Amino acid sequence: MTLAADQNFSQLLMLVGRLNYTWTNTESLFIHLIAGLTDTDTEAALIIFLTLNTTRARVELVERLVKLERCDRELRGRVLEATKLMMRQSALRNRYNHCIYSFDKDAGMARTILMRISDRKDRLKIGQTSDVDDRAIEEIERTIATLQDVNSTIWKIVQDYGFPT
Repeated sequence: MTLAADQNFSQLLMLVGRLNYTWTNTESLFIHLIAGLTDTDTEAALIIFLTLNTTRARVELVERLVKLERCDRELRGRVLEATKLMMRQSALRNRYNHCIYSFDKDAGMARTILMRISDRKDRLKIGQTSDVDDRAIEEIERTIATLQDVNSTIWKIVQDYGFPT
């Protein structure tokens, strides 16, 4: 592997760690939304949060709670926008969390290989590859920045509505 490819791969590993941290930290803020939307404390909300074992289930719960008639329209819009923006980032997060890495010594390039089978009409698509290059690095950095914005948005909602912290 060339020096540039090695540096990109090292940077990728660091960024995937930051991506995971940013994602889980932001997702954990749903505890405060659940507490506020169900009029309970964070301890009970934590139990609800941990009982749901996927991000999608947690997002669906928060979205359903905020869609209740008793919820303020502005609150509903703000929460739904935040969850929508967060879930748009899930494809990239899933790609880097559910892949293996390949190194082509001849090309001097690292690649990710997606660990998923896609069923098509009359065939299977297996092992979609992506280069670990500057474009991939920039894409992860943008996703991290977007998740940080979602994090700030959720904290602002929690503060604005006096939800338990």
